[in-house]
Amino acid sequence: MASKYYVVWAGRETGIFTSWPQTKALVDGFAGARYKSFSTEAEAKAAFSKGANLSTNSKSKVSSKKASQPNSSALPDSDVDIYTDGGCEPNPGKAGSGLALYRRGVLAELWYGLYNANGTNNTAELNALHQALLMAKTELNIGNSVHIHSDSQYSLNCITNWAYGWKAKGWKRKTAGDIANLAIIQTAHALYDDIKSQLKISHVAAHVGIEGNELADRMSIYAIDQQDTGFRQYPEPIVLADILSLRAG
Repeated sequence: MASKYYVVWAGRETGIFTSWPQTKALVDGFAGARYKSFSTEAEAKAAFSKGANLSTNSKSKVSSKKASQPNSSALPDSDVDIYTDGGCEPNPGKAGSGLALYRRGVLAELWYGLYNANGTNNTAELNALHQALLMAKTELNIGNSVHIHSDSQYSLNCITNWAYGWKAKGWKRKTAGDIANLAIIQTAHALYDDIKSQLKISHVAAHVGIEGNELADRMSIYAIDQQDTGFRQYPEPIVLADILSLRAG
């Protein structure tokens, strides 16, 4: 019995493999590679089947130019997966927000902007999450399932948890002092509360090679470099090698 089973949804060859060197050869340098290891063959077969079904008939606008890729991508579990990130140099200092949107596991759009010369990492993360919620509402309204992935525990707690207690107390904290970033928290929370029954939202680990998170990170720093106060879509075609070679946060 193999010690591990490797599922490749997107690579030079797809399927279930029991050799890491073989799997590595299939995904290294492959643009948009998607793979993951599992402890049992049953788990691998179930995951491969789910991933293959999600990818059926989907078309990527991403260039096939070979690139040095992140280690892995999270298995998509919704029609639309949105990854968000915020950056600030230094903190506080120049801030920007980024977002990567996938449709059925295929990278479809990158967004950047909301530059603030006097921002913080927290405001940048909140702004990115707010933009993701706006997009999520649009997608939900046309019948798509949506999963938002944020690497900011602070932003997620503010919007999905702490805001309920603050709101019940007239938007006041239990202890003395004002709530930081209150305006954007109130706006984003109202939007989240309206769609939460239809939405999946969760924390994703930062800088561990998850493609969507890495791309959102690059977009947040690109926003700082461009000093763009709007929120704009990165122009197509999306060449992963070029995006991943941008400065990381």
